[in-house]
Amino acid sequence: MNIGKLLIISGIVIVLVGVIWTFIGKLPGDFSFKKGNVTVHFPIMTSIIVSIILSVIFFVIGRFR
Repeated sequence: MNIGKLLIISGIVIVLVGVIWTFIGKLPGDFSFKKGNVTVHFPIMTSIIVSIILSVIFFVIGRFR
């Protein structure tokens, strides 16, 4: 696979993750802490779901290579 196809596929995957993340938003497993002016956000559940989705996508792409 040449670098052009890899970049196109990577871009499509990033866009899809962005769209999905916009609709999903904050999940119950995500933690936010606010103390004064400082807010810290740990998107643990969102990261797990994005990881699973990307693993499935790359597995399917790998099967067709």
